[in-house]
Order: sequence, then structure tokens, then C-alpha cells
Amino acid sequence: MKSQTLPIDAVIPEFLAAVQTNSNVILHAEPGAGKTTRIPLSLLEQIPVTDGKIIILEPRRLAASAAARYMSTLLGEDVGGTVGYRIRFENRVSGKTRIEVVTEGILTRMIQNDPFLEGVAMVIFDEFHERSIHADLGLALCLDIQRQVRDDLKIVVMSATLDHLPLSKLLEDPPVISSRGRSFPVELFYREASGTGRLPDRVNAAVHTALREAEGDILVFLPGAGEIRSCFARLLESGLTNHGVELHQLYGELPFEKQQSAIMPTVARKVILSTSIAETSLTVEGVRVVIDCGLSRRLQHDPNNGMNRLVTVRESKASAIQRAGRAGRTAPGVCYRLFGQHTFNGMTAFSPPEIVEADLAPLLLELSAFGVPDPSLLSWIDVPPEAAVTTARTVLQQLGALDEQSRITGIGRKMASLPLHPRLSALLLKGVQCGSADLASDLAALLSERDLVRRGDERFGVDHVGISVSERMELLHLWRSTKRTASTVDLNAMKSVDKVAGDLRRMAGKSSIPSREVPQNALDISLLLLTAMPDRLACQREGGSERYLLANGRGARLVRSDELVSSRFLIAVTVAGGESSEGVIHLAEKIELATVRSVLKEKIVSGDSCYWDQRERRVIAVREERFGSLLLSSQSIQPDRSQVAKVMLDAVRQSGLSLLTRNDSFLQLQARIMLIKLYFPEVDLPDVSDSGLLASLEQWLLPPLETGRTISRPDAIDCHELLQNFLNYGQNKKLQELAPTHLVVPSGSRIRLDYCQGDRPVLAVKLQELFGLAETPAVAAGRVPVVLHLLSPAGRPLQVTQDLRGFWDGSYHQIKKEMKGRYPKHPWPDDPWNALPTRRVKQKNEIYT
Repeated sequence: MKSQTLPIDAVIPEFLAAVQTNSNVILHAEPGAGKTTRIPLSLLEQIPVTDGKIIILEPRRLAASAAARYMSTLLGEDVGGTVGYRIRFENRVSGKTRIEVVTEGILTRMIQNDPFLEGVAMVIFDEFHERSIHADLGLALCLDIQRQVRDDLKIVVMSATLDHLPLSKLLEDPPVISSRGRSFPVELFYREASGTGRLPDRVNAAVHTALREAEGDILVFLPGAGEIRSCFARLLESGLTNHGVELHQLYGELPFEKQQSAIMPTVARKVILSTSIAETSLTVEGVRVVIDCGLSRRLQHDPNNGMNRLVTVRESKASAIQRAGRAGRTAPGVCYRLFGQHTFNGMTAFSPPEIVEADLAPLLLELSAFGVPDPSLLSWIDVPPEAAVTTARTVLQQLGALDEQSRITGIGRKMASLPLHPRLSALLLKGVQCGSADLASDLAALLSERDLVRRGDERFGVDHVGISVSERMELLHLWRSTKRTASTVDLNAMKSVDKVAGDLRRMAGKSSIPSREVPQNALDISLLLLTAMPDRLACQREGGSERYLLANGRGARLVRSDELVSSRFLIAVTVAGGESSEGVIHLAEKIELATVRSVLKEKIVSGDSCYWDQRERRVIAVREERFGSLLLSSQSIQPDRSQVAKVMLDAVRQSGLSLLTRNDSFLQLQARIMLIKLYFPEVDLPDVSDSGLLASLEQWLLPPLETGRTISRPDAIDCHELLQNFLNYGQNKKLQELAPTHLVVPSGSRIRLDYCQGDRPVLAVKLQELFGLAETPAVAAGRVPVVLHLLSPAGRPLQVTQDLRGFWDGSYHQIKKEMKGRYPKHPWPDDPWNALPTRRVKQKNEIYT
């Protein structure tokens, strides 16, 4: 078949010459240049059969198969001859194949099987500007092979829009060949949203405008399958297909046949609702109108909580330019942008590379299978973030794919050979081991494909299907047995899951015919899920609600309350990160504690725990089972006395002594010791200030706790006795001598001193008991006069003084005048110096003058 001349043809001689003399070449070709199909074919004559085949990587399955089929047509052959392709679960190559078009994940699997890439002469990375994680990984591995063992391996990187400087540095300054594209003028119209216009309504209006004003098929870019279905329903309601217009959907999870049907030429005019799958690689013949909503959907991974969050974001400028260019591939076209010029000007230049946002568990497993335990050992344009690598390594170790030294295990190699996320590979292998390969294949397919249940589809209304995995399995088996399903179920997703499940059954060595019986044993489902997602084990928070704690330490809540709320333990299969730190569980399965123990028995940590319960204000001793951040079970036990003592000691220290009952006896003793230490620093006494006692808890509080009777509460401890015992005999004797607890006053009474009312002790005594005493009493060998609180006969304060002599000569006489009439039975002598001190009332005939 003779093909038309394309812009890339003009630079092919220069490209071939560069390839002849260089190991690495960069080819920059604008959209429509024809690089995807022309470049591989041009290399057939230059690269002899004996040198090996050419591997060309495409980012998507549809683009890979379409490119292989087109090149085969140009050669007049069927696909699988000179040109073949390999995509997930489909292999169209033969012994004659010299050009093999593969999706990017296939290359890493090829390298696992053949670390030297023997029989491969060249690897071409097409559409590298998309910066998928598989493309970055494939290039890093190929460069390592080239530099270590295969200096004859040639690498070509092709892109339409790319910042070449980092790539050129990585490839050690290779030649850069540039080609113009084949494009026709595209007229741009900006249709910024006004008010609260809904996307389906805006798309519907734009499509009908384009049908009236422009020629050719219409390609509508939308962020995801949900928006595609909503807009599809709105266009059907508008009667679009009643006027001979074909309406198609195009997105990655759609069955392969429907994807191909969307891009095949037809006589009727077409409207294609597509995700970014049609942004590059594919040329959809007949498209002369593009409608761009300006949005794209990107999966972001948070390494701090292990959650993936699907976010809708503004597309980049490069993406907007690529989309508009689709209208001018075969003739002049029109692009309606459903946003304003200012919005376009504010877009980022390029989308961030997937490797800086993605879940790195698959990448790390691929590298480990290749023999590279640490990504930093390879050359990257963007080095994988260390936090994400650490999270991925933890996940793989939990799955048993890596050992404690981060080396790949035997089961890890089996997991790496499967076209699944490591979690689902572990699930499938566990199912085969347990004799449940059919169930495991269904589960792995169910979780690897798009959810069966429609969400946000206005055409079908509110989704009443629950959120458990078991319910999804029942939907799948119901459809298999009856071909009937609810309106809320996505039929395309159902067919895709069924096909993938069959492919996985074949890989597991089972018949491709699925079981049509609904699995009754939910225990098997939860067991397999926990094998794949141990970090997603969740335990209901106290009080019983829709809020759960995950094993990785993060909180999450069920998207809505249903029968799962009654389950203490769940496996949170799909957890989306929310705006806050709490995630949202969209898909889950209940699990019994016995199953948790059987699956995680080697990872559950069992042990006795002794701790202070602040609410009950006592020491609690329990025997616990823990996994990650979860407390699986707890039962009370009799604690060891030394454990109780240490826990209480720590609790007292944390409370700043407030947990102890420090009664007046304790406080008086503490104040007496502190007074003597102040005035007699040479006396050997311990520091019994609060800070001093906290620093010496091990000396005065711990021994009695360890040796005395069992005390469950610190407020039951006699702190006065402990502090008294903290002093030896000599210290106690000295303390009593210098800071006595009582003083004997002239009346003969033994009055208690209060050391806690200030810097000096207080002696509260009835005035009549001090008659004749001139000097103020003192302690500390006379260094510290007491503060006298002189009391009325009723015990009420009349005077506070430290100058007793001055009191008798002065204010006593005024007090006598006031009190004599109030307390006539008590003595109020005119001459207190010579009166007899007494604690009694006046005797009969006793006269005080």
C-alpha cells in the first residue's frame, strides 16, 4: 500500500544517520508528523534481522494496536507478521515479527524475563512527553542495561512537546532531530462558563453549535468516564442521534472493541466523547472539530497516608494545544474551548510527571525484580520521591514481596510477573494457593477495573447499591447467570471485569469459563482481600459509628451508613483522601477477628501492657493484640508490682505531683524542711521543693511502691509518711530541733506552728496566753521570728505582729477597750506585763486591773 507523504519523511535521512553513529537519539516531531508509524518502518533496512527486533512503546493499548495494524497495512501484511503488538492479555507477534509495538508495562516485564534484552536492537519511547511512570521506568532500565552490559542497544525518545534539556542531560547530549507536523489552521473560540452552567448542558450546546457551524466529525474532551456518561445521556435526550449523527464514547476502561469502533471511519457524522486517550498517538480520521472542557483527571498518591485520590484539575497549556491540534490533522478545523482566554493564559506549561505523584509500589517491585533495590541507583529525569519510595517499600514488605533487607522474595518474583498491581498479584497468588483461583481471579479483576456501579450519573439517578465487595461479586455472578443487571450497574465495566477475570484464570492455570454460582463464603473474600491490603484493615472507633481507624494510622469514614456500620472490623478496599486528613471509604468488606488472626498471625504483635488510665485515675494492666495502629483485642490481667510502680511513677511525674494527695501534714513537713535548708544550708537535708521531689521520685516514692502493699491509686498513698521516711534519724532530729511542730507559750499550752502561710511560720494563739511575754518567739535557733496571729477568746484574729513588745505597749490598749465588754469573762488587764498568762476565763473574785 502506498502511503501519502508526511512531514517526518523530510528528516528521516538525518534521523537514520544519527542512529547509525549514536547510541541515543531524541526526535522532536510536532503532532501530525507521522513519527509513530514512519520511524519504525524506516529502520527495517538499517537494522539487520541478525541485530534483533525494534521495540516501540506506546502509552495506551488502543494506540499500540492501531499503530501496529496501520504499519502492517502499509507493508501489505496482517498484523503479527513483520509488525506485531503486545498489550495486556493480548499477544499478536510471531517468529517473523521485527517491529513489536507494546504498552509500557510490557517492556518492564520483558526486562524481568531477559535482563540483557537479548534479541532487541532498539527501544523507541513514543509520546514520551506524557511522562508516564512506566515510560520513566522503562527508560531508566534501558539506560542501565545500555551502560552496564549492552553498549550496542540503541534508544530513541520521541515526543511532540517536551522540555528537552533534562532529557538531553540524562541521555548524555544526544543529537536532537526536529520535524514540523502536519497540521492545518485551527480556529479557536473561547466559550467561558457563565453562572452555574452544568457541564453536560454546556457540552450539549457546544455540540449543536458545531453541527450547525462547522464540518466534519466532533471530538469532545472530558476529564473522565463519569462526565462522558453524563454528557452522553444529555446528548441522547437532545435527540442528537435522530438526525443521522453517531454518538460514541472513548475511554480506557471501555471494552477494546468499542474503543476501536469509536475511531474507525464511518459514512455518518460522528460525535466522540473522549478522555485524554485521544489527545496523542491516535489520529481519528474525519475529526475537524474539537470541544475542550479544559479539565483532566489525575490520580494523586499521598505517601503520608497511603491513599490515592482521583482529582479533577485544569489541563496544562501543552495539553490544551495538543487537543486543539486534533481538529487540524486532516483539514482546517475549529476548536471550541469551554473556558476563557485568561484561563488558558494561567494554565501550567506541562502536566507534572506521573512519577512524582503516583503510587510507587509497582515501580519498586519492578526494580527489585531487575536487581535494583534502591531507585537512586538508576538515572532518572525526576528522581522518585523518597517518602513515596518508603511507603511503597513498606507495602511490599507487608505483602511478602520484599524481605526486611528490601530484597525481592520468591513470591515477589511471582507477583512481578503478573500484569497487576502488587496488591492484586498477592491476592491472586493467595487464591491459587488456597484452591480459590476462580474467586481470586474475579476479585482481582473487580478491583483492577472500573467500579461496576455508576456514580454521579444523572441519567440513572441515585445509586442504591451498597458499598461492600460481596455485593459487587453478587452483581457479577447475577449478570453471568442471567445477563440481567440493575440500571445503576455499568454494563461496559461488567463486561470488562468478566474478560479480565477470564484472562487471569488462564494465567492461574484454570479454565477460562467462570463459575456461575454466587460465592457463599464471605470469609474467603475477606481473607483474600486482607492478604492484598493488610494496611487497609480498619477498626471501628469507640461508640460504634461509620468512623474507622486504619492500620496505617489514618482515620476514615464510610461514604454512607449501611449494613457495614455494624462491623467492628473492615477492609477499606477503596479509600479516597478527603480535603481533611480523614479519608472516605467507598468500597469495603467486613471481616472477622479470627480471619485477621489467621492471615496476619506473623505480623500481629501480642504483649502485656501496663499504663495509666487518666479517666479512671488508676493503673490498668492488659494483654493486647495489635496490628499497626489497631488494637485488635484486650483483656485485663494481674500486673507485676514493679510494672505498676514504674507506671505510677511516670504518671505522677507527668502530673507534676498533682496525682498525689498532699495533705496538710505533708505540706507542713515539706515547708519545715525547706525553711531549714534556706537558713541552714550547711545542714544535710534533701531538696523537697516540688521540682526537687519530682527529680528524686525514684528515691522517695519508688521503693515503697515496689515493696509495700499493692496500691492501685496514687491518691491513696500516705505522702507524709513517705516524706518522713525520706529523712534519716539524724535529719529528723535536727529538723525537730530547728523547726519544731509546736511551741510552748507562757500559759503552758503547746501551740502548733503553721509553716505554710508564708515565708515564716505562723503561731496562732489567744492573746491572754502570752501575758508577760516580751520577746517574739522564734525558730531556727532564733534566726526566724514567728508571725503571731493574736486571737480573741472566740479564736478570731485581733492582731498580726512580729513585734510583741510593741503590741503590749501600743495597740493592746485599744483592743482591750473594744473586747472587754464583748468578752467580760476573760481577763483584760491594764498591765499585761505583770498579768498571769492563762487559757481560762476569770475565776470567781479574780480581779485584773
